[in-house]
Amino acid sequence: MNVIDESGILAIATRLQRLSDQIRKDGFQVYKAHGIDFEPKWFPVIYTLYHKPVLSVVELAGEIGYTHPSTISLLKELEKEKLIRSRKDKDDERKRLLQLTDKGRELVEKMHPVWEVLRLATAEMIDTQNHLMKAIEEVEAKLREKSFFDRAKERMKI
Repeated sequence: MNVIDESGILAIATRLQRLSDQIRKDGFQVYKAHGIDFEPKWFPVIYTLYHKPVLSVVELAGEIGYTHPSTISLLKELEKEKLIRSRKDKDDERKRLLQLTDKGRELVEKMHPVWEVLRLATAEMIDTQNHLMKAIEEVEAKLREKSFFDRAKERMKI
């Protein structure tokens, strides 16, 4: 066990990041093994636009729960790969509407069987007595009630 592991809840963000990085790295290998050139970090955008074919940048950011700058960064990568395209909204010139390209839709069709493999592997991995997904949902709900910063601020003597 290393120092970070021994620090317990103090390093929760570090440990969650480490877990996320490992799952993404392995997910990349699964896509690669199926002959698919796909970065797991693109998943939330591609998956969302597949299910909701036209969204504004703000709507997409809300759907995936990312900040506007993080969403824009992903969109630039996906546009460069020609997986998504954007066009101006006819009613509001400031608004960009996003959708999958034909290449993006074809990619999603190729990924469906891989997503099933990933779903099954993930289900097996998180099938623990502590029910990771339920715990994540509970923590996310608590954060919606009150932010981490507000909780810490209540304990600070400022």
